[in-house]
Amino acid sequence: MSGIENGPLAPRWAKVAGMFALAILLGACSGDQPAAPEASTQPGDGGGEPAAAPADEAQPPADDALAALSADELRAAARQAYAESRLYAPPGDNALEYYLALRERAPGDAAASSALTDLLPMTVIATEQSRDREDYDEARRLQGLIERASPEHPALPRLASTIEQAEQATARRIEQQQLTAEQAAERQRQLEAERQRQQQEAQAEAARLAAEQAEQEAAERLAAERRAAEQEEAERLAAERRAAERRAAEEQAERERAAAAAASPPELRAISTPAPRYPSDALRAGQAGEVLVEFTVNPDGSVANARVVRADPPRVFDREAVAAVRRWRFEPVGEAVTTRRVIGFNPGG
Repeated sequence: MSGIENGPLAPRWAKVAGMFALAILLGACSGDQPAAPEASTQPGDGGGEPAAAPADEAQPPADDALAALSADELRAAARQAYAESRLYAPPGDNALEYYLALRERAPGDAAASSALTDLLPMTVIATEQSRDREDYDEARRLQGLIERASPEHPALPRLASTIEQAEQATARRIEQQQLTAEQAAERQRQLEAERQRQQQEAQAEAARLAAEQAEQEAAERLAAERRAAEQEEAERLAAERRAAERRAAEEQAERERAAAAAASPPELRAISTPAPRYPSDALRAGQAGEVLVEFTVNPDGSVANARVVRADPPRVFDREAVAAVRRWRFEPVGEAVTTRRVIGFNPGG
């Protein structure tokens, strides 16, 4: 879909429209009006009246062709015209007229309404330019398109008034200067060339803005892909670091188990070693673990000074492991012996 339908180019259109309006205002304030273009009189009428065709005759017979298109065909034609910078010209084959036909065919089409809103400022400027170069047929054609798009547009009364005033002034000048038919024909050719030049420049500017927008979107897409790759690499490194830490912890636990086994005096003989109670939360979660407990066996075989040396996971099985060890009983020994034991917790064991 074109940028004008989606809306991100609307601020750029406003900037372009402001530049055109500022240029027109500066020209009007400076008093350096363009040289009065020449227009012809009707040959043989003797009155010197300007040859101005009615606005209806200036319109190309495009309505029947547009009426034959479906809403989808009108939408596709409008997008194609915009992509090729045919914003409001040539008559009958431009984005503005296609979107008008689409809105009349489907009044609820939000994309058509949005596109027309974006196109109207440029069309107003083009109307004023046509008026200023005394191309009144084109000015009235564009004025009619504006009125179709927005009957209450605030620029319509001013455009209608200034076009009429400019045409009357041109007629008076033509009457005073009595231009020949040859001069009028040459002037018409100049008008057509100037109109095409201005339209090409305006529409080329629109195409340039669209290209800049596409480049910006491509750059943003590349930046997002780069950030995603960096995030993926960071996650991979973090996973490797966690795996290394886990392996180190397992190796440390194995060393501690071996040390505990070596430190256990062979003469200790257990009389009673009741199993620890399994914590209900850990049992429901199916969580396993182990606790290394250090304790002292008194000469009478009772247990004292039980404490947790290491727990995996921490603070889950600690309390129950210590409580169980305190209930253990051993055969009497000659003197107190401090030892360590690993208490395992396995929900399926």
